[in-house]
Amino acid sequence: MRVLAAMSGGVDSSVAAALLADAGHEVVGVTLKLWDNPGEGGCCSVAEIEDARRVAQQLGIDHWVFGFTEEFEARVVAPYAEAHAAGRTPNPCVECNRHLKFGRLLWRARQLGFDAVATGHHARVGPAPTGEWELRRGADRAKDQSYVLYVLGQDELARCLFPVGELTKAEVRETARRLGLRTAAKPDSQDVCFVTTSGGRAAFLSGRIPLHPGRVVDRSGAEVGRVGAVELVTVGQRRGLGTGGGMRRFALDVDPVAATVTVGSLDDLVVERVDVSGLTWVGRDRAWGPVEVQTSAHGTPVTGRLAGEATVVFEQPVRRVARGQSVVLYRDDRVLGGGIVP
Repeated sequence: MRVLAAMSGGVDSSVAAALLADAGHEVVGVTLKLWDNPGEGGCCSVAEIEDARRVAQQLGIDHWVFGFTEEFEARVVAPYAEAHAAGRTPNPCVECNRHLKFGRLLWRARQLGFDAVATGHHARVGPAPTGEWELRRGADRAKDQSYVLYVLGQDELARCLFPVGELTKAEVRETARRLGLRTAAKPDSQDVCFVTTSGGRAAFLSGRIPLHPGRVVDRSGAEVGRVGAVELVTVGQRRGLGTGGGMRRFALDVDPVAATVTVGSLDDLVVERVDVSGLTWVGRDRAWGPVEVQTSAHGTPVTGRLAGEATVVFEQPVRRVARGQSVVLYRDDRVLGGGIVP
């Protein structure tokens, strides 16, 4: 099988490529140049591309670099800034997977005659008894990344490989050490890949959208604090709201138009249901009856059910989900589908 292995320069994708090469597949490594980041480490830096190239050299496989910066800007970065301007909390990893890694890259792989694309995601894909492809959680529950892959459907899953999905993170690192890969002890990447550690989210967004100071009010409308930028506040946030000591207050709602953040107690933050939009499904199996509902990448799933076509009702109250975040539905360890809080 001819496999195009996405290599980010991290240990997971390095081991994924190594396992495929060891299994006898014809593997070519590819690093996606998504973002111009010449000065700092992290996504798309010279150091990351060099690490991927050196690992490919160790494995005896070719290494390519694809430039997808325009698509990344249009599909991921610009919507990220626009969401913050509208008071939403976006999930850029979901959109990158949807449009770039399993959109543009799969298309390019097909054009070049590859049978499949492989990544270092901790997730599993395989045939279901129904004959469809199913997406399952990674074997290492603490590192499971199926939440950000819920947008994959049958066409994508038929041509995707996740070689490290059956391994724990410790086993991945041990495999890299055994093979002498330069990425064996490399730390995992954190946070949003295109937001630099030195500047942070505030510096990044201030160069793209206006940031407005705003009032912090309680549920009666009384002002209890001030924030430097309403667009940087997310639902559920407790720190940085300028409310001083005393009662713990949490952000309940963000209104950039009125430059206002409404706060309340932890009890005010819990809800029994959440609306979702743009529901997509992995296969024909729909969320009839009780399902597990996950509302953040590494959150604890809770039991719920789909009511109608666009509302998830929880068995027990949960913390409010910020607008722009994904709600993903599971049955056991299988991903059924998911959507975004409007």
